[in-house]
Amino acid sequence: MAEVKARTVLWYMAFFGFIVNYMLRINLNITIVDMLAEKGKTTPIANLSLSSSSNATNFVRPERLSLERGILDWAHISYEKEGFHWNEKQQGALLGSFFWAHWVLQIPGGVLARKYGTKLIFGWSNGIGIFCCFIIPLVSYLGYSYLLWLRVFQGFVTGLAWPSMHVMTAKWIPPNERSKFVSAYLGSSVGVALFYPIFGYIIDLIGWESVYYVSGVVGTFWFISWQFLVFDSPAEHPRIEESERRYIEKSLGASVQNTRPGPTPWREIVTSRPVWMNVVAQWGGIWGLFTLMTHGPTYFRIIHHWDVKATGFLSGLPHLMRMLFAYGFSMFADYLLRTERLSRTNVRKLATGVCCLLKGLVVLALAYFGYNSTAAIVLVTVATMVHGAVSSGPLASVVDLAPNYAGIVLGVSGAIGGMPGFISPFIVGLLTQGNQTIEAWKHVFQLTAAMLIGSGILYVLFSDSSLQTWNSGCCTTLPDVNLKELQALAEEKKPLNVDPEVATEVDDESKTKPENDEK
Repeated sequence: MAEVKARTVLWYMAFFGFIVNYMLRINLNITIVDMLAEKGKTTPIANLSLSSSSNATNFVRPERLSLERGILDWAHISYEKEGFHWNEKQQGALLGSFFWAHWVLQIPGGVLARKYGTKLIFGWSNGIGIFCCFIIPLVSYLGYSYLLWLRVFQGFVTGLAWPSMHVMTAKWIPPNERSKFVSAYLGSSVGVALFYPIFGYIIDLIGWESVYYVSGVVGTFWFISWQFLVFDSPAEHPRIEESERRYIEKSLGASVQNTRPGPTPWREIVTSRPVWMNVVAQWGGIWGLFTLMTHGPTYFRIIHHWDVKATGFLSGLPHLMRMLFAYGFSMFADYLLRTERLSRTNVRKLATGVCCLLKGLVVLALAYFGYNSTAAIVLVTVATMVHGAVSSGPLASVVDLAPNYAGIVLGVSGAIGGMPGFISPFIVGLLTQGNQTIEAWKHVFQLTAAMLIGSGILYVLFSDSSLQTWNSGCCTTLPDVNLKELQALAEEKKPLNVDPEVATEVDDESKTKPENDEK
């Protein structure tokens, strides 16, 4: 029986880590549907018609007991027993609060991961967010402000996660496998697709409070597994096969430092056009993704009158398609790189054109045809699905530019590009305040389409994904000949400065590695 490759295990642990990360982000998006005192008209899933909402009925759920209510009754603390009376502006603030401080730790996430390792930073970033889930129900009953600031803290600490993972990707994954490995980041989509419907059924059967306990238990199981199965580099892994370790190290070659990292070239990073193009692509992509993800449940509940189970299922479906599309497109992107059909820069441009430009056109169609239930779910699904190409576009390009500083570069990108996470909910709250109409949501989708199309055009025209000279860790420009040698190594065309026997060994390993290597 063939041994499971260490980087295959890493792919699955990263995949489930991002599932957990997004589970923390979206659980409030679905529970808020049931937390409000006025839930509006809904259509039970058994009676759901995608083409019509005319069967909508007033759906009133009897009052349920919960642990939190029992504690507050015992302590004689008053709370809103009939549900929370939050207006649209308050709801928008609450949904966006996770991202208010999320961007603050984006750059520190990359810096800390370089110094202390991704295992520690990514693990505890998710871990602390997981532990917050256990107290959210009680805090919600104590008051709106308490819940708001707990979500701010939860978003703040989980801001370390994404940029820290790029540090591990740079140390573990050969250049021509990066698109496929970075598809593990789209575990975020599976998290949304999986937990939206599950949470919808949990809410319907037990109550919204139980969603947070399920989140905490699932997250704790992942956290324990992460501590035992993941290591910061192949050299630190106690169970990795020697052949796999040599293959990874030879493939990465001189593009990644295995020693103590040098000073961070901040000036070169901040003034780099390729870095800023990735920031622009992330801005547009995140604006589009988070607008649909954060407000999708509310849009379907209010405009199309779907009940919580239908809302959960139909809000999660697009994200499952996103993950499947990401994995398929990543294999296509790696094929283009492996066969040299397109340059690395053009592969990243193609992927970004799909996840920004194409998605923007679909969202624009949603603005004009979203009044129809069938059209709404089809367009939301397609728009979210094609965003999966981001794993082969801006996310992979960050590692291409500078493997030694990938976490920091992604932190810069995330700090700025992640701001739509709280700006979008604020604007949606203003546009729909006391105006939950098709026309108001039309303006929401028009703005989203403009962000996506604009960022996609800029990226396709001005981006570059070649290895940057400042990746060496020094502030002077490398000679052209050395840069060309580094590029050749990154493309896996030939080993750099190794003897023929070692070169033959690496080539044989790359040809005979099992399918697990491709993951």
